[in-house]
Amino acid sequence: MYVKRRAALGGKLDRYVGGIFASSYLTALLVVLGLFFIMDMAENLDDFLEPWPDGSRVASSVVMRYYLANTPFLFLQAAPFITLIAGLFTLTRLLRNNEVEAAMAAGISARRLLVPIFFGGALAALGMVVVRESATTTFQPVRESLLYVLKQKSYDVRYEALWMRTPDGSLLRMGEYRPGDATRPAEGRDLAAHLREDGKWVATVRADRATWAVRDGVGGLVLEGGERVEVGDRREVTPQAWLGPDDFAFTPELALTFLRARHDPLQLSYVEARELGARDPDNVQYQTLTQYHLTFPLANLVLLAVGLPLLMRHERGRGAEGLAKGLLLCLFFFAADFVCRNLGVQGALDPLLASWLPVLFFGSLGVALYETLPT
Repeated sequence: MYVKRRAALGGKLDRYVGGIFASSYLTALLVVLGLFFIMDMAENLDDFLEPWPDGSRVASSVVMRYYLANTPFLFLQAAPFITLIAGLFTLTRLLRNNEVEAAMAAGISARRLLVPIFFGGALAALGMVVVRESATTTFQPVRESLLYVLKQKSYDVRYEALWMRTPDGSLLRMGEYRPGDATRPAEGRDLAAHLREDGKWVATVRADRATWAVRDGVGGLVLEGGERVEVGDRREVTPQAWLGPDDFAFTPELALTFLRARHDPLQLSYVEARELGARDPDNVQYQTLTQYHLTFPLANLVLLAVGLPLLMRHERGRGAEGLAKGLLLCLFFFAADFVCRNLGVQGALDPLLASWLPVLFFGSLGVALYETLPT
């Protein structure tokens, strides 16, 4: 009865092992993110601090705000690696203190002992999903604008050649686009919107300048120098001062999503990749990224499933060898994930296969190794 009570889910054993994993995870998080910060600063900080064309320098607060806004995205890159390190450190501590042998002597299998670590890995995977979807809407626009200021050395954030597409195939192009902020609305120049209805081109709207505005609760673009050219048996040109959602469903947030897809598609969230995929069903890049955002968080569990049994198979005095193998495995996984993802984005590999192949291969290996743990 005593062993059953200690081995019950959520009991003292789980709280003890889970506590070690939580402290190890926090330590690994701080160390890994610190290393990422140092590498990023070593690569970019000198460029960020170079004098601007007018002789001035960027305010230090801009650099600090950029790195704060960039923190969630550094976490997303390193999260599976952090989870593996935390799991390996937790198991190393248990092995070093002979607590694994003590648990097995009490009738608790090695598989059962590792359950809290895998539960922690599942929470980390869920945390990745939450951080990606929330950070994309809250931190990403700030991060992108600050990065533009630091790289282009100008507070006037503007992008060239914005292209947007609707699910029915309508296209919108702006020769230049400026995202809005608290002081001014979003605006674009040299606008051309090619509109489709029922699979046919019906009109083209052109304007010298377009400004985002909300009228009667409906958002749209106020056009300067706007005109509408009807496409049909007879060409008809009429002035047009408003481009609303009935013509083209434009929003500043959607514009940034299309710009993000062109400049740095890996920063798209799952919702954004799925939205763009619905607008452009034949684009393999969006198909790959939609699947990738589902599979990459699973790496937290996959790496634990392979790394922990490898460490468990070594004697206590050879734990360093097990740690090295676990970290080497992590590198192999990330390499395979990188290659498959790029092949999928380039259309050389089916998007579904490109996203799931590394997880399925290493996951199958992990299940096989996990089954060899002593009971």
